[in-house]
Amino acid sequence: MSNKRAIFVHAHPDDETINNGATMAQMVDDGVAVTLVTCTRGEEGEVLVPALAHLASSAEDKLGPHREIELANAMKELGVTDYRFLGNYRDSGMMGTAPNENPKCFWNADVEQAALKLAAIIDEVKPQILITYDENGGYGHPDHIQANRVAMRAAEISNWKIQKIYWNIMPKSVVAEGMAAMKDQGSDFFGSESIDDLPFVKDDSFVSAVIHAPNQVEKKMAAMKAHATQITVDGPFFALSNNLGVKVFADEYYTLVKGSKSAPFNDANYEIDLFAGIVL
Repeated sequence: MSNKRAIFVHAHPDDETINNGATMAQMVDDGVAVTLVTCTRGEEGEVLVPALAHLASSAEDKLGPHREIELANAMKELGVTDYRFLGNYRDSGMMGTAPNENPKCFWNADVEQAALKLAAIIDEVKPQILITYDENGGYGHPDHIQANRVAMRAAEISNWKIQKIYWNIMPKSVVAEGMAAMKDQGSDFFGSESIDDLPFVKDDSFVSAVIHAPNQVEKKMAAMKAHATQITVDGPFFALSNNLGVKVFADEYYTLVKGSKSAPFNDANYEIDLFAGIVL
């Protein structure tokens, strides 16, 4: 067992790569034991590949098993070998939709029961750090919110005590730069929205840590491409990568919600090692 161990808790396949792909790949290269727990199989996701439209929940409802394969392919790109599902919870869809009323969906799961399942994984893996979403799930998706609730409760009730917990964060300055770059190249992906109206953006003051991993961008982009039903190669992520490349995708930001900030820091006073201050 590696001396350094991290567990990532995500809602659907592809969330892990978008939020933490560079961090996970860098940890693997550094010899950290990385465990990914995905709470649902993303059955309600939009299918962006026309030839696979029949997999959608509104058609044959076979997207879940397909996304399992996509996740496996993405993890191969990142080098992560320990990835698992929390159970058989179904994708909840968005608030106010029919899937959100399904008693089998993750949003309707008993938080305590789900947390017990995750706590058992925590006790097995014994990670020093846990990474998941903030209390709003990043942008308000029910499964993301529930993942936060379950992860935080599991950390409370597990026998193994996690030393540091981080939430993913998208700082305002970074999103503003991305918006400007997209507009400069003629993209209307953000439309006329003000940055202050974007639910996933937080003020830079909330940032505690940043992982700068330019050598992992190629792996992160390959893992994104592995999630083909969810991320199209001519979509906004890849348009942005062509415009800003490493400058955007090499940096992943975090808010520390348990534990203490520890050196080393960068010039912005952000932690640059999530394991800093950890007692092994």
